[in-house]
Amino acid sequence: MQAILAQDVDGLGKAGSVVNVTRGYLRNYLVPRNLAEVATAAKIAEAERRIAAEKAAVEKRIAEAADIAALLNRTILTLKAKAGGDGRLFGSITAQDVSDAIKEARQIDIDRHNITIEPSIRQTGTYTIPVEVAPGVKAEVKTIVSPLIDDPS
Repeated sequence: MQAILAQDVDGLGKAGSVVNVTRGYLRNYLVPRNLAEVATAAKIAEAERRIAAEKAAVEKRIAEAADIAALLNRTILTLKAKAGGDGRLFGSITAQDVSDAIKEARQIDIDRHNITIEPSIRQTGTYTIPVEVAPGVKAEVKTIVSPLIDDPS
């Protein structure tokens, strides 16, 4: 007998998928726990439309993420930080600093947890910082760290 899963069921399938199960398993376990419903032709067609719509939405998000990654790959950020005469920073450049600079330069919100700075930036210079725009979509932002010059006036 065919059933449409309402929730993910271990060993059976994901929510929205159409699966073959025995009549007793469906009637005695899946339906009472609201894990599945009996599949009719109309419900199967609706589930297939829903799956197709979700797939199209995922493809659209991946395409948008690829566009953002291409934009970030062309981006050069300039960050200013207090530094000593030898170029060593008083502190370090953090992922939040890079996220804020991306927001200011390109009006793109990137979560600081998606920015990897390994090892820490504690010296002036030019760095390439990897950014995960979306799962599986990565970009590299060129970042120039320069010393902050205090205005003596």
